[in-house]
Amino acid sequence: MPNTYTELATQTLATAASSVTFSSISASYTDLVLIASVQTVSNNDTDFCMQVNGDTSNIYSRTYVLGNGTSALSGRTGNSNRFAVPSISAESVNAGVFTPVITNLQNYSNSTTYKTFLNRTANSKGYLGATVGLWSSTAAITSLTLFAASGNLNTGSTFTLYGILAA
Repeated sequence: MPNTYTELATQTLATAASSVTFSSISASYTDLVLIASVQTVSNNDTDFCMQVNGDTSNIYSRTYVLGNGTSALSGRTGNSNRFAVPSISAESVNAGVFTPVITNLQNYSNSTTYKTFLNRTANSKGYLGATVGLWSSTAAITSLTLFAASGNLNTGSTFTLYGILAA
């Protein structure tokens, strides 16, 4: 039997908001997948961010690569208070473009391992990116708060959380 995606919740912003939260996440699945279509109200490039279980302590880290076919960049951040995905492009606001963000959260309900995030995104500047992140906690993930590093999430941004049952 193949893996099965089950839609747990969808939120579409009717007005701009500082954050979106998925709470009371069931522990019934093996993994989670977050699929978002995001735009910010800011005219500045900004990161798309996530905090787990309301945890604002400095136990998040990330490594990322971005490329557009002619140039590339990479980086690493440790001791952060959030998992951040670079970058929601400022031009997306002006052009009415939304940035796709897909994040996989493996073994999210396991209480013996740190939680790993795998992310893929693209932005209106033509960059494709991949980010791997770590939340250095063994607590099960029961809530996710999503936000932009600067500015609000714009009207029409959509967030869908799926649970995956292993075969």
